[in-house]
Amino acid sequence: MTGGDAPYHAHVYYSEAERPAADTLRDIFLRGTEDESESRILFVGRMTEGAVGPHPIPQFELHFPESALAAVTAAIESSGLRALVHPLTDDDLADHTDLACWIGEPVALDLDALDPPGVNQGVARFGKSDF
Repeated sequence: MTGGDAPYHAHVYYSEAERPAADTLRDIFLRGTEDESESRILFVGRMTEGAVGPHPIPQFELHFPESALAAVTAAIESSGLRALVHPLTDDDLADHTDLACWIGEPVALDLDALDPPGVNQGVARFGKSDF
């Protein structure tokens, strides 16, 4: 995929105190899955309760096309929550580090949980939950 169709993920992190704000933001994104425009949200993951994969604290995941990047970023920024936003390529490590953008204070990820370049499913897993 290229251009506005390139696949992106966002991982929105929250503490116990931030859970209500995360629930509200997740509900907004769930409504975005009904949008028929090119900037719609394609997938909203479940709220995790602890560490999952490289993510050491509770989070939920979003999948969306690059055309929705500005809207997704703005919604997360306005929520006050922190998030990792990244493209989805065939390099899981680069996706979560060099190619990633943080909104708010970064979270120390468990990089050992990430697949080496060329091993993960890359774009084929777009729109499906990893967790």
